[in-house]
Amino acid sequence: MNISKPKRQFVDTKLVVDSWESIEGYYNNLIQREINSKEDFIYWLRDQSELEAILEEDAAWRYIKMTIDTKDEVLSNAYTFFVANIQPKIAPMEDQMNRKLYASKYIDELSVDPAFEILFRSIKKALDLYREENVSIQSDISKESQKFGALSAAQSIEYKGERLTMQKAALLLKEIDESVRKEAFEKMANRRRNDIEEFDSLFNSLLSKRHKIAINAGFDNFRDYKMQAMGRFDYTVADCEDFHKSVKSVIVPLVRKIQKERLDKLGKTEFKPWDTDVDPEGKAPLKPFDSGKELLNGTINMFNRIDPYFGDCLATMARMNHLDLESKEGKSPGGYNYPLYEIGVPFIFMNAVGSHRDLVTMVHEGGHAIHSFLSRDLELTGFKNLPSEVAELASMSMELLSMDQWGEFYPNSKDLNRAIREQLETILKLLPWIAQVDEFQHWIYINHKHTNAARTSKWLELSESYGTGLTDWTNYEDVLGNSWQRQLHIFEVPFYYIEYGIAQLGALGVWKNSLTDKQEAIEAYKSALKLAYTRSIPEIYKTANIKFDFTESHISELAAFIENKLAELDV
Repeated sequence: MNISKPKRQFVDTKLVVDSWESIEGYYNNLIQREINSKEDFIYWLRDQSELEAILEEDAAWRYIKMTIDTKDEVLSNAYTFFVANIQPKIAPMEDQMNRKLYASKYIDELSVDPAFEILFRSIKKALDLYREENVSIQSDISKESQKFGALSAAQSIEYKGERLTMQKAALLLKEIDESVRKEAFEKMANRRRNDIEEFDSLFNSLLSKRHKIAINAGFDNFRDYKMQAMGRFDYTVADCEDFHKSVKSVIVPLVRKIQKERLDKLGKTEFKPWDTDVDPEGKAPLKPFDSGKELLNGTINMFNRIDPYFGDCLATMARMNHLDLESKEGKSPGGYNYPLYEIGVPFIFMNAVGSHRDLVTMVHEGGHAIHSFLSRDLELTGFKNLPSEVAELASMSMELLSMDQWGEFYPNSKDLNRAIREQLETILKLLPWIAQVDEFQHWIYINHKHTNAARTSKWLELSESYGTGLTDWTNYEDVLGNSWQRQLHIFEVPFYYIEYGIAQLGALGVWKNSLTDKQEAIEAYKSALKLAYTRSIPEIYKTANIKFDFTESHISELAAFIENKLAELDV
């Protein structure tokens, strides 16, 4: 497909955001403009949307470039400039525009459209939570949280004379030779030990600032504030707690059963920390590709077979150089799909090293990318600002929908079945981790005066209740106790994690439907993604022909489904 930026109707095409003054006039225009008709109101909303898209894309490129090379001070300074000098001044302007919007007599006429009703309720929530004194604190948090990426990116080990990123070093934990696994684990553990105090210090600073934001907004704690700020209109704290309990009662025993079988195959009575990723039958790690180019081309081929539109989306991104896939020194950890709202073509960032996990990450981020394409023509930027429960439904469903095409990377049927088994077992193992991270964050922010030692103790307590009890952490208790420090979300996007669990349940529903009628399931999936955030989350899930439900009974049903599919695989 041929993509170009839409013609700007309000903002100068030559705009360079190099100072607040370069954009201040646009905000003044919107704030001072008279609105005398419904048509005026719609034009005002469109102009506001255009400005928002342009500035969000400008900020996005600064973040993308900084994470690709954290060592480049010019790139880091460009991002810091935006969050320090632009974002804090945008916030009060947006508040004035929100107040102008809600003062308009035409809002009721547009609210009959469900898309506008959803948008306006989010704006109303932002109005209710806005406090001018929080603007500078938010700016400080944005600047400070980026230190997590820099700290993590600086971590590496030396192995046999080669400098390895933590992502590449983690591949050694799949090696058959236990001495290799143990050496790699200990090197990684020792490197992380060097940064424990610095990560603790960074988080304590973020914790203090986030609590202050909550108090300023009239809340007792940041947890309760964040539930509102994240626009969780469709579920509550009690629902989150039910999710935690359901995972403990349904998923954890199933994971223990699977891990016990692996342990028996290893011929051990308990795992060591370096044993949990190795193949229990002594098979070499799956290696689906060697280069980022091979990963990309293979994924495009798979997507073309699932739906030609999906393949076209990735091919378009490749032509536009909207991907950076391979791991390298100085690159931030993790992976993401960053929406670019003006051009409507997102950017995929990841740290591929040739592992099966990389293949899953690629199709995951590809699902996000397809979501951006399917919703790019919606009228307003606000319609595309997705709740994570919807965004992650797109990506996690794509992981599962693509599995029957993984022969692209695994021509050997036994390798293919092994990869699918690994995917399903990983889902089961990930659900307890998601619930643990979420419950941990609830505790952290409700008990905001806790000490570092208390925080470690709480994490260890949760590790016991969400763990299988099959791993011996003797002499490595501190590694387990500080393993939360590897979770980017805790530092950069607090409370954004349970969404993965909710969406994973939805994705399993999409996959389950596809096994009955794949074409019908894909069309329902596409229809749901096209809605972006123009309907409530339960309505979007219903459009995808799945349940928005994370009760124990529903989780039990899906767990039984996965267990049956695992039994069918002949590895």
